[in-house]
Amino acid sequence: MRHTLPIAPQFYVTAPQPCPYLPGRMERKLFTALQGEGAQRLNDGLSKQGFRRSQNVLYRPSCADCAACLSARINVAEFTASKSQKRTARRNAHLKRRATSPWATEDQYDLFRRYLESRHATGGMADMDTFEFAAMIEETPIRTRVVEYTDPESDGLTAVCLTDILDDGVSMVYSFYEPNQPKASLGTYIILDHIDIARENGLPYVYLGYWVPGSPKMGYKAAFSGLEVYVGDTWRKMHDPDAFRAQAHPLVNDPISEQVANIALPDGGPTRRTGR
Repeated sequence: MRHTLPIAPQFYVTAPQPCPYLPGRMERKLFTALQGEGAQRLNDGLSKQGFRRSQNVLYRPSCADCAACLSARINVAEFTASKSQKRTARRNAHLKRRATSPWATEDQYDLFRRYLESRHATGGMADMDTFEFAAMIEETPIRTRVVEYTDPESDGLTAVCLTDILDDGVSMVYSFYEPNQPKASLGTYIILDHIDIARENGLPYVYLGYWVPGSPKMGYKAAFSGLEVYVGDTWRKMHDPDAFRAQAHPLVNDPISEQVANIALPDGGPTRRTGR
């Protein structure tokens, strides 16, 4: 009888480039391909270790002298909405949620463009065309849904979130919404609704992506109770955001080889690093 041994994921490191969150710093990412029959299990396992998905790639910050980017998730059982968040939920209670297969539409792209032009006109996604947008939505080897929020009166698309389904939660890959409704706090509402989605499906966590102390772009994530951040290969409850400072130091991170060696794979096999 012949047995085929599982192929261990190969990990690579990107070249340094300017950090989009903290001025004057350089970012570098550790990444691996997400493909094959084991893609779902690999995504489940690495998401618990601070990785995020972008199309068919899993990545995690691995900067040379900075460890500011912290993977964040909400423990659903420990979340309690604040007064402000309750008002946001009531304000948007009329929106209708619909979860669909990951298929890009013209309405989604139109909303995406309005959102970028208003909120991130100079960001890395500002020049994304329809084909690149479709790739972002549709290129997924795992369980993914597009969660749409529509106004039943106008039937207009108000907000969208690309959401991965994990074995222990939902992961908010990317969200965008109508920029001309600032009082609606739609970004906050999408997170609140994903907490409801996780609770409805018996899933303990909502993965938010990265929280960066000192970055105004990421400050809103610290407003949610039950927040946990991935620090030192473990998830820690965030009681005080000020306790996590974005310090830069050449010895703050382990060497790449040690980081890769410490990654736990679903099958328990060894990891492989092949360089840039």
